[in-house]
Amino acid sequence: MVHTCVAAGCKNRRTPGTTLSFRRLPRDPDRKRPWIAAANRAGWVPNDGSRSCSGRFTSKQVKNPRSPHYVPSVFTPVPFFPDMKEPGALEVPDKQEARVEAANALLFLQGQGSSTVDGPSRGERPEKEEPEAAAEKSGSSSFSTDEDDGRDEAPERDRKKGKFAQMPDISINFDDILKALKKENRALRESVEKMSLSESAFRNDAEKVRFYTGLPNYFVLETVMWLLAPHMDGMKNVKLSKFQQLLLTLMRLRLDLRNQDLAYRFGVKAGTVARTVHRMVNIMSSTLVPTAVFWPSRAELRKNLPAALRASHPDCAVIVDCFTVPLEEPVSAAAEQEEPRCEGTGPTYSSLKYLIGVAPQGVVTFVSRGAPGSVSDKSLAEGCGFLCKLLPGDVVLSCRDLDIAESVAARGALLSITGACRAGGRTSEGPPGPGAAADAVTVQRHVERVITMVKQRYTMLTGPVESPFSTACERTSNLSTFDKIVQVACALNNLCISAAPLE
Repeated sequence: MVHTCVAAGCKNRRTPGTTLSFRRLPRDPDRKRPWIAAANRAGWVPNDGSRSCSGRFTSKQVKNPRSPHYVPSVFTPVPFFPDMKEPGALEVPDKQEARVEAANALLFLQGQGSSTVDGPSRGERPEKEEPEAAAEKSGSSSFSTDEDDGRDEAPERDRKKGKFAQMPDISINFDDILKALKKENRALRESVEKMSLSESAFRNDAEKVRFYTGLPNYFVLETVMWLLAPHMDGMKNVKLSKFQQLLLTLMRLRLDLRNQDLAYRFGVKAGTVARTVHRMVNIMSSTLVPTAVFWPSRAELRKNLPAALRASHPDCAVIVDCFTVPLEEPVSAAAEQEEPRCEGTGPTYSSLKYLIGVAPQGVVTFVSRGAPGSVSDKSLAEGCGFLCKLLPGDVVLSCRDLDIAESVAARGALLSITGACRAGGRTSEGPPGPGAAADAVTVQRHVERVITMVKQRYTMLTGPVESPFSTACERTSNLSTFDKIVQVACALNNLCISAAPLE
């Protein structure tokens, strides 16, 4: 509240930063009476906010009513303090009154302008009036002013009331407005939740889970999260939750998104994305791969054999194929094995080759570690441990000649090439019999569909592979990060619905 001095002619008022103080008038009527008299204002009645400035007193505040310094006694014009504002800033105590006065002046000027327009033109000069006529006119105008003021008083008040006085009476139902705002807030929250990469955004959206992770539904994603969560306790990442770390890694494998893209999506730095992917791949390789990628028993294979192979190849144990993944930068063999070499020596390769074994039902049962792309299919199959899985009597299917028939035969098994015919119209199994051509086409389509589904479910397996993923990261396992990524992708594929229908 702004306090002003009650003394007549004093314009002092409370201003922040000044040394001027204001004293309240006494509450006792007998003590207040001398203060009212000292204010020298006829008919003035003080209120609770009435104050007298310290410039009206000869000394500091005195509480003794008998002291001559108790009542304000300085009434000569007092100069303003140097640290106070200029008098011009204090002349208008109320801004609203100043606006009203300005509006009245504007209306008066507008009235004068209209009367001037209605009066004589510029070129004509009014005749000089007689003094008596002028006096009569001025007298009549003075008498008529009071009447006109009385007539124009009401419209003038209406104009001062503003636009709110002209608005009709509208009853506002604030309960309806509150309900509408709550509904709008709820819709906005749901919209933001759907666009976010949080756990609740995936819970009831199976299509979103399949697109971003490759897994069939949220239940499978939650199962994977439950399996990996105990091994993620040591990972310190305050910005990403455990679910977001898993989701980020699956999106990297599924869509082959770059680190900077994922950093923008999750609101972190690209380095955080790279570290999260490497740690999660290591955890999934040691936890998920041994659980999901395994060689099934012969009885289990024959019990669930697809109808496409049931008649022609009832003893089929595995479908094999080799695929290569290009590298962004050529890698030397010495660097892959982490052995020192002289500059300019040692072979280099620009791709990685993998041997993959898939059960007839579409489940990955074997995947080798990466080998240089120049390695032959036969050398890769003989050196990766695949042949040790075969039992006598097993049938190995392939859609192309991998040149491993002799190695497979040495284990007592048989290699059948479904898509290629040897010279003389013979396959590796012998001459075709009645209906053999139709069966061969059916088997070939089945094998191609299984291999294609496994390789394309996770786009990162198509490459090119970035250099941080292509180098060996552990001396004990001698596996590169991308080798682990291929194994993890195969394990995740086994958690999905079968790539090849059983019937």
